[in-house]
Amino acid sequence: MQDINKISIRKDVQDVVVYINDLFDTAIEKNFSDIHIETTKDFLFIRCRKDWDFEIYDKVSLEHLSTIVTRLKVLAKVKIDENKKPQDWKIVYTSEKAWETIDIRASTLPTIYWEKVVMRVLRQNDSLINLKSIWLFQNNLEKVENVLKSKYGIILVAWPTWSWKSTTLFSILKNFNPLEYNISTLEDPVEYNIDYVNQSQIKPEIWYTFASWLRSLVRQDPDIIMVWEIRDKETALLSIEAALTWHLVLSTIHTNSASATVQRLINMGIEPFLITSSVKMIISQRLVKRICSNCKKEENINENVREKIKKELQDIMEQDEINNLTFYKWIWCEKCNNTWYTWRQWVHEVLVLWEYLEKDILNMSPASEIHKIAVKEWMITILQDAILKAAMWETTLDEAFKLI
Repeated sequence: MQDINKISIRKDVQDVVVYINDLFDTAIEKNFSDIHIETTKDFLFIRCRKDWDFEIYDKVSLEHLSTIVTRLKVLAKVKIDENKKPQDWKIVYTSEKAWETIDIRASTLPTIYWEKVVMRVLRQNDSLINLKSIWLFQNNLEKVENVLKSKYGIILVAWPTWSWKSTTLFSILKNFNPLEYNISTLEDPVEYNIDYVNQSQIKPEIWYTFASWLRSLVRQDPDIIMVWEIRDKETALLSIEAALTWHLVLSTIHTNSASATVQRLINMGIEPFLITSSVKMIISQRLVKRICSNCKKEENINENVREKIKKELQDIMEQDEINNLTFYKWIWCEKCNNTWYTWRQWVHEVLVLWEYLEKDILNMSPASEIHKIAVKEWMITILQDAILKAAMWETTLDEAFKLI
């Protein structure tokens, strides 16, 4: 981590338009996911997030604060004189250097010194939007593809923050030809534009919410419905009602595991019999850092770590196979900019709600019991998935065990 005290304060921002353009161009070049513009009593500092970690971009004299924030508000077409309450907006930026257009979702938050601005960089990367690109193991891919043959039901992506839920949702959605189906989505915000898909964005300020949209949408003769997130009981019940009336519903829910998703729905007030009759599949996912292929080297595994690996994999692999697994670690090189990783890798667990789970769901068994039963029925856990991908030299064991 950089020492912020050793970075000098920039005194000259002669052209704020050029400065902001350079900031956005750098975000594209370095694959930053977020840009934070923050104020202290002494200076303005800008830091950017890449693969969860922050990198300090600049320290700027406070005299330039107003011009930088105002420029961003002008780009977003929001009130430039409003600094007492939060504002949200989206900027569409076309880089002349990278020849790429990106969407930037931004928000302001009043602080004791001025305003903080946070911007999420959304890149229209169609190469990522397919089931094979999100790196599902073959048995998980087959489970997903089999469930997608169904004409009705709910498919949920369970996620914590920073797990690329939208990419997975759209990867599932792209499995269908929109000219053969009537597909509608409600998003917050719209991140990927897909031809022939009816995409809409919620607007809470005019009471255009997930729930109100769902009530209207069922009159639009939909085949496939994508609800950005199930946040409350009302949205959950409307999604279930749609699923039970011969619609395929895709959505996300904020939980930490596939089995915990069942418990979350029950805690929302959803009757267990509605869950068993409507929810087809839950995909829980995380992101881990992908190891640099240029500077990786074989890692010597001590006996304690080897025993942990055996414990996790003993239900899905033979002991001899586990003993023969090799793992790699980082070194750092110029190709990965001395960070040892070059991108991120998905890890998953896919829980299909077959009949063997019905009794426990109806009895409201705890998430731990549902998880245990699913593992007995050959569900690969998210930690197993991560260890196996480490054994395929896609990530490191350290990254895998961070998921515990």
